Amino acid sequence: MNRIKPYSIVIFVACIAITYALVQNFIIDPEAKGFLSHKSDYNKERMNTSIWLTVMYVHLFFALIALVCGLANFSDKLLAENRKLHKVTGYVYLFSVLVVVVTSGYMAPYVTGGKVASWLFHLLNIIWPAITITALVKIRKRQVMKHKEWMVRSFVFLFTNMLIHLVKLIVEKVVGLPYELSYTIGVYAAMIGLVVTAEMIIRTKLRAPKKA
Repeated sequence: MNRIKPYSIVIFVACIAITYALVQNFIIDPEAKGFLSHKSDYNKERMNTSIWLTVMYVHLFFALIALVCGLANFSDKLLAENRKLHKVTGYVYLFSVLVVVVTSGYMAPYVTGGKVASWLFHLLNIIWPAITITALVKIRKRQVMKHKEWMVRSFVFLFTNMLIHLVKLIVEKVVGLPYELSYTIGVYAAMIGLVVTAEMIIRTKLRAPKKA
C-alpha cells in the first residue's frame, strides 16, 4: 500500500485553510460583523471599522498569496524543473509575509482578548519576518537544508488564524468557556502548537536519515 506523502497532507491542509478563509470572509460574514461583535467596548470605541475591514482584507489577500507561494516552493518538482520560478515565488512569499505582518501590526491592538492576546501577535510580528529573512540568508549562502528548515518554521504561521478559530470553537462549544477566553486560549494554543509542529517536521522529515 502506498503511503500518503507529507507534501500531499500539506496541500490538503492548505486547501482547507484557503477554503475556510474564502467562505468565512466572503460568503458567511463578508463584513466580519460576527467577529467584530465580540470586540470589547473599549476597542469598538477606538477602532475605525471601515479602515479595520480594509486592512483585514489586505491582510487576508496577502496571507493567501503567501500560502500559495509557500506551498509551490515546497514542491520538489517545481524546484527541479523551474528554479527561476521557484526563486520568483520565494520573493513574492517574502513580500507577502511582510505585508501580512504590517497589517497584523495595525489590527493587533484591537484583538479579541485584549493585551493578554495582543502581545503574542506583536511578538509574532517580530519573529515571523526574522525567520523568513533568515531562510533567505541561508539560501544565499547555499545552505539548502538550513533554508528548508527555516522555511518550514516560517510557513507554519500561515495556519495561525485557522488554528486559532478551530481551538476557539472547541473550547467554546465543547468546554463551554466564554468566547473571549476561548479565543485567547486559541491564540496561545495555536502559536505554541505551530512552533512545535514545525520542529517536529524538521526533525522527523528533513533531518531524518534517508532510507536506502
